[in-house]
Amino acid sequence: MMDELIAGFGAALTFYNVSFIFMGVAIGYLVGALPGLGKGTATAVAIPITFYIEPLAAIAFLIGISKGSTAGSAVSAILMNTPGEPSSAPTAMAGYPLARAGKAQKALKMGLYASVIGDFVSTCVLILSAQSLADYALGIGPIELVAILAFSLTFIAALSGKSLVKGLIAGLFGILCSTVGTEIETSTERFTFGSFDLYEGLPLIPVAIGMLALSEMMVQIGDRRRLEAETDLLRGSGKPEDAYVTWEDWKKSARAIIRGTGVGIFIGILPGLGASTGSFLSYGMARRAAKDPDSFERDGAIEGVAATESADNAVVPASFVPLFALGIPGSVIAAILIGAFVIQGVTPGPLMFLEQAELMQGIYASMLAASLILLGIGYFGQNVFARIIKLSPSLVLSSVVFLCCLGSYLQGGGMFGLYVMAVFAVIGFFARKYDFGFVTFLIGFVIGDGFELALRQSIGLLKGTPEAMLDHPVAIVFWVLTIVGVLAILRRKKVSTESAN
Repeated sequence: MMDELIAGFGAALTFYNVSFIFMGVAIGYLVGALPGLGKGTATAVAIPITFYIEPLAAIAFLIGISKGSTAGSAVSAILMNTPGEPSSAPTAMAGYPLARAGKAQKALKMGLYASVIGDFVSTCVLILSAQSLADYALGIGPIELVAILAFSLTFIAALSGKSLVKGLIAGLFGILCSTVGTEIETSTERFTFGSFDLYEGLPLIPVAIGMLALSEMMVQIGDRRRLEAETDLLRGSGKPEDAYVTWEDWKKSARAIIRGTGVGIFIGILPGLGASTGSFLSYGMARRAAKDPDSFERDGAIEGVAATESADNAVVPASFVPLFALGIPGSVIAAILIGAFVIQGVTPGPLMFLEQAELMQGIYASMLAASLILLGIGYFGQNVFARIIKLSPSLVLSSVVFLCCLGSYLQGGGMFGLYVMAVFAVIGFFARKYDFGFVTFLIGFVIGDGFELALRQSIGLLKGTPEAMLDHPVAIVFWVLTIVGVLAILRRKKVSTESAN
């Protein structure tokens, strides 16, 4: 075992292999910072290149792209309120107000540090316990997923802002929008209105870009004087403490990073949940733990950025746990990597640890190296991307709108993506004007589809016998947490209402 470990690390840390890791992380970071392209697209496009690369360098190159793009998506989220990926939407909520307050550099740096910490710790967990965690993940079935996602949905109430009713309306509307398309079990068409484009449902990227970015651009374009003032702040407040992460910021964000990393690892090893669930769940926990939750979207919160980015980046390595140990892809990236493994003549699964032991140790070492390289590329890359805030407001706004359209076009199936983006931009505009929680809408939209499928499967498995739940202790624990969470939220709302009166 030790000989294989030494040989694997020796192969991974050669100049040839490190060069491909560096290129992968750099390409991924650039792709992540451009809204709409996404790590899935970048990784899939890069697979043909791996035909001509050695197996270890090929896998390391693709993993570098996925890690770099996950971290890079925070750049556009913080600077332009345009999430590079759906999982960066909470980063935009907490980070963009900080940028508008002259703290863009601080938010970018904390996002990078939290990303690297979450990614590195998750990679270590993958290395130390891939087999045991994968066995545990296999025990999580539809009944457990319903309980976990129900617990996630409680954050709709927690994130509802001043009006619980408005927050719930927005969340339920998000769940309703998630039902658009062909129902997965019976192939029944729902809210398609005869449009073939809607058969697969509403694409997430155009919806998120419309609700968050384009609606914000509509508001800013309508207020030129405020825009000029905020543009000056985006260039920096002039205070040295707003350009770097202070000790106080670390004390504020430490718990959020630890919690977010744990959430990301947990979500990552469960196939099908995805990074968006992890980032929203971590953001909701951080917001709930804050003394003034409403300040997250109003003034921005450094701990909100830390919570989201640590969870988002922890999901990627953790999603490789079922892939490496069992041959089951835990995410889109993991599914794409299966193709790369097959190209190199390797079959993902438990036999890899016996037949390709040196390769596996080399992949582990490459993943750790990618985390460290990400820190360097991200630190210097932020300085390059941050220069866009020094441009004139009209140029920045027009560029953001163009990137919004480009991302929606690429990820939404052409012109259909643009139409979806435009519709939800209008919805987002009025949601902002009338104080409806677009945050809760996105949570409902992201979680709704998976919750419905797991619920239908659970009903079939239980067969009308509630006592069968006793055989699922994990589900019972999460149902108890859900009930406790709902009661705590209602109590907090009641106390805040009484104090306001």
